[in-house]
Amino acid sequence: MLPREIEYFQAVVETGNFYEAADVCHVSQSAISQQIKKLEAELGVALLERHNRTFSLTPAGSYFYGQSLKWKKQLDEIIEKTREIAKPKPEALRIGCFIGVEARQVSQAVMEFGQIYPEVDLSVTIGSHDELYDGMEKGTIDLAINDQRRAFSDMYENIVLAQSQIQIEIAASHPLAKQDQIQIEELEGLDCILVAAGKSQADEQNYCQQIVGIRSPFVFVSSLQEARLLLLSGKAYLPVDVLEGSE
Repeated sequence: MLPREIEYFQAVVETGNFYEAADVCHVSQSAISQQIKKLEAELGVALLERHNRTFSLTPAGSYFYGQSLKWKKQLDEIIEKTREIAKPKPEALRIGCFIGVEARQVSQAVMEFGQIYPEVDLSVTIGSHDELYDGMEKGTIDLAINDQRRAFSDMYENIVLAQSQIQIEIAASHPLAKQDQIQIEELEGLDCILVAAGKSQADEQNYCQQIVGIRSPFVFVSSLQEARLLLLSGKAYLPVDVLEGSE
């Protein structure tokens, strides 16, 4: 049984006569008739009841027609998938970037990369430290731009792009902004703004308390832009990682 025989049978059913089916399939009317008879012989059942110039479907023919439509749809999907698999896949680079990194730094790097390698499908995902770590483990990102919170793992290639130090952003109108240096104890009366969401909030707070030594109350926001708007109140400060050589 060939797909063409089934195609001819479907055309006869859908057009309602052999002449139009032949025209649709670009063959002669006799060729259509022969192929339908061959299909019935292979199945061992009558699919059509012929009435002079017309016909009707037998119960078996009605069932076969319905199932053949499903088969044709599956075959089309198989063909489409096969062709898709055969197509060359574009190179892709999936980058994960820590939510606290300056957006302009990432944007500039992405723009320059796109200019040099326009054929690469580049995507950037913003996330917390833990989300980026999980992304690397699960293989959903290829490269993580992050600050170091864990010891380097031998499972990945670790490249130090720059050294940074934690500095404080505070409203220019606040008295502490006029000092050349600030002791961490002087900040305890202000809220400490952290850019973090969900389960990463506890990790960020623990890091600031245990490693950095901050003792202020914590306020969480979802972006640097939101954090800097909150700074204008003069009642909070923002710890930021500043790269060496940055102003």
